[in-house]
Amino acid sequence: MAPGAPFGDAPIIPTRSGRAPWTLRRRLVVAVVGLLALVSLVIGVVSVAILSASLMDGLDQQVKSAAERSSVFFGGGRPSGDFSIPTPTANDVLNGPSQPPGTLALVYDGSAVTAGYTDDTGAVVDLSNDQVTLLLTELDSAVQEGTTSVPFSVDLGGDVGEYRVLAQAARTGALYLVGLPVSTVTGTATQLALIIAIVSLAGIVLVAFLATAIVRLALRPLQRVTATATRVSELPLDRGEVSLVERVPAADTDPRTEVGRVGSALNRMLDHVDIALETRQASENKVRQFVADASHELRTPLASIRGYSELTRRSGQELPPDAIHALGRIESESVRMTGLVEDLLLLARLDEGRELEREPVDLTRLLVDVVSDAHAAGRDHSWDLDLPEEPVLAAGDGPRLHQVFANLLANARVHTDAGTRVQVALTVEGATAVVTVTDDGPGIPENLQETLFERFARGDSSRFRGTGGSTGLGLAIVQAVVLAHQGEVSVDSRPGRTSFRVVLPLA
Repeated sequence: MAPGAPFGDAPIIPTRSGRAPWTLRRRLVVAVVGLLALVSLVIGVVSVAILSASLMDGLDQQVKSAAERSSVFFGGGRPSGDFSIPTPTANDVLNGPSQPPGTLALVYDGSAVTAGYTDDTGAVVDLSNDQVTLLLTELDSAVQEGTTSVPFSVDLGGDVGEYRVLAQAARTGALYLVGLPVSTVTGTATQLALIIAIVSLAGIVLVAFLATAIVRLALRPLQRVTATATRVSELPLDRGEVSLVERVPAADTDPRTEVGRVGSALNRMLDHVDIALETRQASENKVRQFVADASHELRTPLASIRGYSELTRRSGQELPPDAIHALGRIESESVRMTGLVEDLLLLARLDEGRELEREPVDLTRLLVDVVSDAHAAGRDHSWDLDLPEEPVLAAGDGPRLHQVFANLLANARVHTDAGTRVQVALTVEGATAVVTVTDDGPGIPENLQETLFERFARGDSSRFRGTGGSTGLGLAIVQAVVLAHQGEVSVDSRPGRTSFRVVLPLA
């Protein structure tokens, strides 16, 4: 996450399933919107169900009232078995007083059936034979079951739709049925459901926007904590003197809040890290100063030992062979110790951050000299040099850069077999000069490549045969000098090919 980036807008790392994990802000917003949607759905369903039940009860009462009004056509107040008045038809019932539009009626006197319903204009519309048959079946069932006083639903299909009907048996023996359409109930319930859905949807959208804004505002302290942690993670804490001044603002460390506790814990951790870094730096400074002082002090006695050994061998006096051999060993070891001391002193000075010289260095000429020296020292190797036609100038310290490439070529010469081909190439890539040293030797074991540039790094593989005289500081000096030049050095090795790559800024 870039410093100061909004929390939740950081680059998202896919999970093992391939889906990106949800941020805390998204989870909170989705949870709030989901709960609101669930509550709205429950309220809408319950409201529509209650309204439908209430309207259906009212419709049943209207059906009963319509049946009572229709009973006058069937001699509702005359004695049973009085057939002086003929049986009315369905039209008579539908055209009766106070019958609302959409009323349905069916009359069956035992021999004839009449049925129909009124449309919105009050005109009587006949039913189809299938619809009449369905009504007769329902009428017969109601009479047989004795439920003539209980309304029930019949779906006639087509343009007629569903009706709520009531079956009746007249004193004259005729059977009739009166009903009202259920569309009035379903229409009202549907309208209510649509209104609730629209209002709920608008509310959900509004709550989603408000929840996003509120959650974003509530998580701003966490964003500041994250930004502080990000800035700390970008500091070079692994080397050099580090001033760890980054802290979470005091306003975001209130222990009474969750984010405040996180900020306070982070500040305490940074305090401990700062103390640890100061202690580490103090210890490194002591070690570095000791190495520098010891290296400086050892130069004089080592030079004296070497001088006295050379003086003794050249004195002209006859010495026993053992003494001559011992003096030769003392002289060679003093030379090796002097080189080790010089290397340690150089590393100590580079660790202290001492500035190197910054002058244009002709890398072309420098590599010619280095390869010529390597050819003289290793005539059993094949040396190739690939240079551009024009001189390449880099900004840096000439002697130190000479030491870098001399160490790389010495490493290729010492750690490979006779007959190995070593190629040195110089190219220009943008604003940098790239020097590669490649050999076709046995390669560097993979387990040693990670620690190759560390100090006193040693190995026992075929590439490191005969390295008893190696101090393990050559590649460490290469890396230290290149980094001091704001460059970089890397290695790519496999059996049969090892390539060191040095990148330096151009002058």
